[in-house]
Amino acid sequence: MSKEGSKPLVLCGRVFTATGEPPIENGCVVVEGDRIRDVGSRGSVEIPGSAEVLELRDHTIMPGMIDAHIHFTGLRSGDYIKEALLTPYATLVARAIRDLEAVLDAGFTTVVDAGGVIALQLRQAEREGTIRAPRIVAAGYPISQTFGHGDVHYLPPEYVDVRTTKLTQPFASLLCDGAYECRKAARYVLRTGADFIKVFTTGGVASQLDRPEYPQMTRDELEAIVEEARRARRFVHAHAEGAEGIVNALEVGITRIAHAIYIDSDGINLAKEKNAVVIPTLSVVKLLIEKGEESGVPPWALEKSREVYQIHVNSIRRAYREGIRMATGTDFFFSPPGARVYGYNALEVVALVKDIGMEPREALEAATRNAAYVAGLEDRAGQLKKGFVADVIAVRGNPLSNPELLLDSRNVSIVIKQGRIVKKLI
Repeated sequence: MSKEGSKPLVLCGRVFTATGEPPIENGCVVVEGDRIRDVGSRGSVEIPGSAEVLELRDHTIMPGMIDAHIHFTGLRSGDYIKEALLTPYATLVARAIRDLEAVLDAGFTTVVDAGGVIALQLRQAEREGTIRAPRIVAAGYPISQTFGHGDVHYLPPEYVDVRTTKLTQPFASLLCDGAYECRKAARYVLRTGADFIKVFTTGGVASQLDRPEYPQMTRDELEAIVEEARRARRFVHAHAEGAEGIVNALEVGITRIAHAIYIDSDGINLAKEKNAVVIPTLSVVKLLIEKGEESGVPPWALEKSREVYQIHVNSIRRAYREGIRMATGTDFFFSPPGARVYGYNALEVVALVKDIGMEPREALEAATRNAAYVAGLEDRAGQLKKGFVADVIAVRGNPLSNPELLLDSRNVSIVIKQGRIVKKLI
């Protein structure tokens, strides 16, 4: 295990840095402590005499990947109504730990949990090494208007809002209306120690009574939330599926836009102007369509998933062709038996290539450099650069020509998280 004070570790093979530079065919990555000491071709990199050298000629060495929009709930069916009510909370937490382990072993060294209390509460255990898990960047409780995507419409409002609920729910939200209530809700989220604030600016697919096209939250409400985040040196991440809600989010300064099902010319132009990143989350809709009915997904979520999928793909294709930055995020929130879910997070990489038309290199940059921006880590993770945190994986074969290699975690031979080897199959 490489750690502070131990001898340096050198990985030699094909190196994909995710910096925009071409791969280094005979390259080396030098890890010392928790940082990358050097990256370059075999002859240009100084290899310390005390270093442990791993020759990985048949591997691609690349940054640890990042799932920039996911939820760790512990749910094992698509019936998120009944299961969340009947399953003991501790059981959900134990399952979530297993899911985190599977994601780490698949080569994802960071996850952005975009709403849900379990990941936030597990973050300390991850940081202290009590559990095997990717680095957790967590929003905790998301902020919703009444009759918003985060409002569980079939429950009384006081059962939905975490401040008044009598239920222990993995998806508990904060309900607020008006700028004053939204400012207070943002401060409540920050009080819990959240890394960022998640807000719903449109309706959605999984919520019962609204639709993805519905704009939610007014400008003054969103501005209050964004201001509180800025004052606390945090950022805001928006669930934004409809065209108007996407524009509203961008105009108040939110630059992390999830889903973007109905993004239009105004949204595309504004996203480019703001240098925003879109996280399409194609994988979850595929999961709902393919496994939803047998897994107990509510009928309204199934119906809307089938309705929006091709629209979503077409919108993202257009946004990609017009130069929008994109990041990978699966939006996984449950794992039914027999489904390829946690641990198969590279499905989003493959979807960006097969469905959207990205080159594999671009899709891998979406899973590393661009996703690091969404996580708020763009200055220290997501690229193999001197001084960056040593999140490094070694993949058997060449995902730059065949990204489907990443779907089999057995091809991820080595996972290094912050300088520590957390998985080694060779």
